[in-house]
Amino acid sequence: MIDLSRRSLLGGGAALLVARAGWAANTAFDTAYVNARIWTGAKTAPSDAIAISGNRIAALGSAAVRAGIGRATRVVDLGGAFVMPGFIDNHTHFLRGSAMLAQPSLRDAATPAEFARRVGEAAAKLPAGKWLEGGHWDEQLWGGELPRRDWIDAVTPNTPVAVARLDLHMYLCNSVALKLAGITRDTPDPAGGVIVRDANGEPTGIVKDTAKDLVERVITPPTEAEIERTLAAGTAYALSRGVTQVHVTELDWTTQDALHRLRGSPKKLPMRFYSFVPLKDWERMAALVEAEGRGDDWVRWGAMKGLVDGSLGSRTALFRQPYTDAPDSHGIALDPLDRIEAWIRGADAAGLHVTTHAIGDAANADLLDIYRRVAAANGPRDRRFRIEHAQHLDPADIPRFRQQGVIASVQPYHAIDDGRWAVKRIGEQRLNGTYAFRSLIDSGAHVTFGSDWPVAPIDPLSGVAAAVLRQTIDGANPGGWLPEQRVTAAQALHAYTAENAYAGFQDDRLGTLKPGNIADFAVLDRDLIRDDPAGITGAKVLRTVVDGKERHGATG
Repeated sequence: MIDLSRRSLLGGGAALLVARAGWAANTAFDTAYVNARIWTGAKTAPSDAIAISGNRIAALGSAAVRAGIGRATRVVDLGGAFVMPGFIDNHTHFLRGSAMLAQPSLRDAATPAEFARRVGEAAAKLPAGKWLEGGHWDEQLWGGELPRRDWIDAVTPNTPVAVARLDLHMYLCNSVALKLAGITRDTPDPAGGVIVRDANGEPTGIVKDTAKDLVERVITPPTEAEIERTLAAGTAYALSRGVTQVHVTELDWTTQDALHRLRGSPKKLPMRFYSFVPLKDWERMAALVEAEGRGDDWVRWGAMKGLVDGSLGSRTALFRQPYTDAPDSHGIALDPLDRIEAWIRGADAAGLHVTTHAIGDAANADLLDIYRRVAAANGPRDRRFRIEHAQHLDPADIPRFRQQGVIASVQPYHAIDDGRWAVKRIGEQRLNGTYAFRSLIDSGAHVTFGSDWPVAPIDPLSGVAAAVLRQTIDGANPGGWLPEQRVTAAQALHAYTAENAYAGFQDDRLGTLKPGNIADFAVLDRDLIRDDPAGITGAKVLRTVVDGKERHGATG
């Protein structure tokens, strides 16, 4: 892939200077990418060249592109590379994921001894009093037993530890952390949370869902400078994966405040962010929107995130029937449904965008009911309600997404991760409706894809492969886990691009490659549509373009 001069591209042939694309009729293009295989994501045929003027796509196709090349146009020969709209990730915990790039990873710690060793080594590198966070541990790797504080107390005698399970719905804390948090045998379980205890009633170190708040409130928050450095590292990492925008679905204001502070500085934030904050704070967000609007296409806000239940791995997802491996539990409602409904009704009436986390079949059904009632009460408008995850659905509820105009905001990698052990939690029968991507798409619903980073990799290629192949990460399902729910590569890319633009109210300017749209796209070394899907995760991102400028990859 090389830049070419205008003369070498055109060979001096004036015959190629035909009428320019109407969108940029009076100026030469700034940059022209030629000799490419372009999947536009729109209902148009593939193309072979794309031109940019300013931050917009000015032309598609070699004839139109060559016609607008001037003396100052930078021409880049892509050598047959694959071009597609930039990936948009529908669900990230971006600041946490970015921080974990520099924190210890426990994701592949396969034994309690290895788990403890890594924790101890990481703790030894920290200054006195500094909390050890990170983690991403998976108890299924050593048979399903939850870790305990006595595993790590000896190697962390002076370091407070709160390392998260891979789903972020549990922490393992050591004794130092429990003492700082004031958690003892006499501490009651908070509403919507669990403090796991041993046979003698003593805390084991595991805290679930809202019980994590007891720990988080005593962790020293990062400084503004630390947050800025962390975001910079995460942004560079995401851009290297072809991601041009993330939706930040948080339950606090830390990331929102940082993005608000840094907005207007593309050098510090060279990709796009759509920020969600806690649903219960809708009045605070409504006041911000009233005072300042909703930001711009670099950093936007005005969106709210709520939770109905927990996670499958933590057995806190809310089901109609009890867990197969815990018959005394149906899961946990993190807030009373009437309170959630009141928050949604208020936020929606204020014109805010609402999404809500729901995992279990009961949580999803209850949330669909709430959305229906709120829409009826507040009247017709383009509200684009979303459900984050929508993992386990009663098959009868699948058509309701299209009927009610509710977006299914799903994360395909979870299917190939949870697919290793989900049957233990809910049994064979309830797998019908689990990670039902194809059924949702076939129903006509809007279905968007993302990662839930750092719960899963932010790399969209891993998500695309998960949706297309559905091969669990343990290698046990080479033909696909619940293979009837596999989707095509084109459907997966559509969900990662155009559908995510729709889910963020940007489908009029992002998500597809066409003249007039903002120039956000990725260049890869493999054709994700035509090549063997078995090779998807082996593809390399060569360039990532955001707002018409290369933010990752070759620049010469």
